[in-house]
Amino acid sequence: MTFLFSCFHRTTPTVTVIEWSLGSVRHEREGHTGEIMKKALFLLLLFFAARPTFAQNLPEGIWQGYDGEWHHVSAQLLALAEATPEEKFSWRPALGVRSTSEVYMHIAIANFGLLAFTGPKVPADLKESLETSVTSKAEVINWLKRSLDAVKQAHLAVTPQDLQRKVHIYDRDTDADGMYLRIIVHANEHMGQLVAYSRMSGVVPPWSKRE
Repeated sequence: MTFLFSCFHRTTPTVTVIEWSLGSVRHEREGHTGEIMKKALFLLLLFFAARPTFAQNLPEGIWQGYDGEWHHVSAQLLALAEATPEEKFSWRPALGVRSTSEVYMHIAIANFGLLAFTGPKVPADLKESLETSVTSKAEVINWLKRSLDAVKQAHLAVTPQDLQRKVHIYDRDTDADGMYLRIIVHANEHMGQLVAYSRMSGVVPPWSKRE
């Protein structure tokens, strides 16, 4: 009964079967112990053989350095934006909170603004007011793509020496590498926010449909 009870508190089917099989050993006659153990060993082998499945299905970019991770978050942001209907871009969870379009534009403006501290200049048509004035799906996605590509191209071109260049931002001293870190962390932070927005407004993230 101890083994059966523990089975209902496990989430991995293979492990549950293994525990049940091992637990049943105590209830078999000694003459059948060898046969039961062979079955348990077979189940263990199946469990370990199935483990690589997760790694084989990893999204492109995961654990492939900064450029890989930037590719990953960029792909997710764009995929989610493309999957969001036009009318949902004005959706906001509460009064006084950024709408969906404003979150995307905030990411785009921050990408350009933070990147400027590492060297590249901000686009001449970039303005702080764009966060609230750009609301259409097509325009938002255009700005998002431009900002994501700007970070991608800039980071691909930097040298190790470039990354060590000192940067002063607000009341902090850091370096270019620290600025790139802040850019990717900021993008992922708002990626999580947008996933929550999409779920609350009835939009399913595209990658969830494939899982």
